[in-house]
Amino acid sequence: MRTKLTPVADALAHLLSCARKTGHSEHIPLVEALGSVLAEDIRADLAVPAYDNSAMDGYAILASDCDERGGELVVTQTIAAGHPGQPLVAGTAARIFTGAPIPEGADAVVMQENTTRERDRVTILHPPRVGENIRLAGHDIAVGTTVLEKGRRLQPQDLGLLASLGLTAVEVWRPLTVALLNTGDEVVTQGRVLKPGQLYDSNSFTLAGLLQSLGMEVIKLGIVSDDLQATVQALQNAARQADCVITTGGVSVGDADFVKAAVEQLGSLSLWKLAIKPGKPFSFGRLGEIPFFGLPGNPVAVFITFVTLVRPFLLKMQGVSEPSLVTLNVRAGFSVAEAGSRQEYLRVRLEQHEDGGPIARLYPDQSSSVLTSLSWADGLTVVPINTTVQPGQWLEYLPFKGVL
Repeated sequence: MRTKLTPVADALAHLLSCARKTGHSEHIPLVEALGSVLAEDIRADLAVPAYDNSAMDGYAILASDCDERGGELVVTQTIAAGHPGQPLVAGTAARIFTGAPIPEGADAVVMQENTTRERDRVTILHPPRVGENIRLAGHDIAVGTTVLEKGRRLQPQDLGLLASLGLTAVEVWRPLTVALLNTGDEVVTQGRVLKPGQLYDSNSFTLAGLLQSLGMEVIKLGIVSDDLQATVQALQNAARQADCVITTGGVSVGDADFVKAAVEQLGSLSLWKLAIKPGKPFSFGRLGEIPFFGLPGNPVAVFITFVTLVRPFLLKMQGVSEPSLVTLNVRAGFSVAEAGSRQEYLRVRLEQHEDGGPIARLYPDQSSSVLTSLSWADGLTVVPINTTVQPGQWLEYLPFKGVL
């Protein structure tokens, strides 16, 4: 009997409903927190900036000391960033530099381009409004503000934001540990001479890189031979060491494909075979309580199923509040004449069209074994089920920069 293929959207919804956070957090130095997921809301205990300061180089004055034509004031002090000045006496001005504290008694800053100076006197050519060129205390962050919420994966700019609050450490969710297993008698490790019918392992390197880019820890457990008992033992060993287990190959229904049977001995599968191209022989289940993913053996299918399905699951399990992929819409620079029965992910590169806008160019060989296509491409276009494509048609585009 033919197995009904699960649509990609349904598979993703099921996966996200099954993802459970590990529940363990740790306090780590801010300098080590890039890519980590916040385990708590961050609220500001101080204002940023902490004091009123000048937005540019110029002169701090009391705006009412100038009429509509300007005026001439005596310069009584110079205030540099990091050095508070003296209270400003009415009828005087303070030379002030960008970022320097506004002296008591001043309520505006005249930028130096709107002044002329001779010795200790400055002429205001264009009188300022009250508050002009002054950055008020807390105008960026007010005390008590929630600046970042729990579940955010920290980006470089976030680290700067937290540092501006004086933080040196942050509470984050512990990184997931993911075990990788390759299957197949034809797969060998680098350093060995290939025999007829053999090929070098590439999948574990692709997956390890993808996982490490998410800040996760990787356990590479090598290659499992095409044997049911060996596969069962390898999966048991992997489940004891990791928060999640991922295999590649061996999830089809051939005589030498033992992963499905082994998983069903140790646990259960809730997904098997998807309406996705490439990547149809995809499976998901549990080894006891440990989540399990069985990915296809072809390297392109491994990459595509990971970024579209496994990555969002792992990010939610890691504690990310919004793990879904962000996609764009681009115009196709190619055609697809035949509608398919599976949602297809095509390797493309964006180029500039003659009208100035971006257009997606197709890699000429879309075989799931052509790993060079992924290095050439900068993203994937999505062709829905039962859909043909004409040049210029708008398609959903998944940029690699959003997932790597």
